[in-house]
Amino acid sequence: MAQPTTLQPTAASTLDAPRTGNWDGGNEPFKASYGKLMMWFFLLSDAFTFGAFLTTYGMIRHKHEVFTGEASAFHFSTKWWPIPDHVFNAFPGMGHANVPLGFVALMTMILIFSSVTMVLAVEAGHRMDKKDVQKWLLWTILFGTIFLLSQAWEWGHFIRGHEEGTLMADGTVFHGANLSMNQYGPVLFADLFFFITGFHGTHVLSGVCLLVWCFIATTNGTFEKRGHYEMIEKIGLYWHFVDLVWVFVFTFFYLV
Repeated sequence: MAQPTTLQPTAASTLDAPRTGNWDGGNEPFKASYGKLMMWFFLLSDAFTFGAFLTTYGMIRHKHEVFTGEASAFHFSTKWWPIPDHVFNAFPGMGHANVPLGFVALMTMILIFSSVTMVLAVEAGHRMDKKDVQKWLLWTILFGTIFLLSQAWEWGHFIRGHEEGTLMADGTVFHGANLSMNQYGPVLFADLFFFITGFHGTHVLSGVCLLVWCFIATTNGTFEKRGHYEMIEKIGLYWHFVDLVWVFVFTFFYLV
C-alpha cells in the first residue's frame, strides 16, 4: 500500500508566507525605523555617561564639609563646599546685583522653550509642511544659540570670580576659578563645574549644528524628495534628551 507523501514547503512558498512576528525579517520592531532605534541606543549610552558624572559629583560633594552657620554669615572657603546661591548670583547688565540662580533659571527656561519649538518642527514634518518646519527649526536654533552664549557668559563670570576673592593656603588672595585653584571652595567643585556643564554644552553645540544642517536640507527640499521628515524626528529625540539632561544638571549642581 502506497504511503502518502508529505509535500515539503519550497523556498518560494516560505518567502511568500505571511510574517506575524515583530522580529521577523523585513519588519520594523515597535514601528520604529532602524535610524530611530539606533538613536535610542545612542541616547541610552549617553544617559549612562551623564548619570556616571552626576553620581561622581554627588559622591565627591558628600565627602566634603558643608557650611553649618547662618546663611547670611556664609563666605567662600576651601574648607567647605560652596552654596550655589552665592556662586551663581550674577545677572548680565545688572552690575553687582544679587540675583541667586536667576540667570541659570533663565537659561533653563530658554532650553525648555527650544524643546517646544522642536516638537512643533517634528509635528510640521508629519504634515509635510516645509515652511512650518523651517520656521520652527529656526526658532530652535535661535534658542539653542542663546543658551550657548549664556553659558559662555556664565563660564566667563565664574572664571573671573567675585571681587572679594578668597584667602588661599599660601596666604594669597585668589579670584575666580580654574582647574587648579578655586575661589569658591574645593578645587573639585570648579573641576566638576567645567567638566559637567562643558560636556553638556558640547552636546548642545552638536545639536545646534545638526539643526542647522536640517534647516539647510529642508530648504533644499531633501526631505520632500525622500517623502518624509524622519530625520527631523531623530534630531528631535537628541535635542529633547539634551534638554532633559540639563534639567538634571540644573537640579543636582545648582539646586541641591
